[in-house]
Amino acid sequence: MTVKPDDRLPRGATDWARLEAMTDEEVRAAALSDPDARPLTAERLSGMRRVSRIKVLRQRLGMAQTEFARAFHLPITTLRDWEQRRTTPDAPARALLLAIERDPQAMRRLLAEAAE
Repeated sequence: MTVKPDDRLPRGATDWARLEAMTDEEVRAAALSDPDARPLTAERLSGMRRVSRIKVLRQRLGMAQTEFARAFHLPITTLRDWEQRRTTPDAPARALLLAIERDPQAMRRLLAEAAE
């Protein structure tokens, strides 16, 4: 499940009193019986890939790829390559991304001023 910055988290009707009354074995058995929450096997886990940090940053800021690329003066093709792990950012790009991660508004303002 992907949650975007403005999305509300799904609210469930968890019966916490019932859960607290269950033993650890009962909780485990209940979790294993849920077809949507099967534990990952080593084989399935090995086939998964982590989401790139750059994509996580962009999504945390609530920006589309084109918007992020335009705001931070990055070629859209470069951003896509980074997000899809076809290439990795070099040292200056990593420094820029770190600065964006730490203070995105300041970086937007600085880069907007530099473009004027």
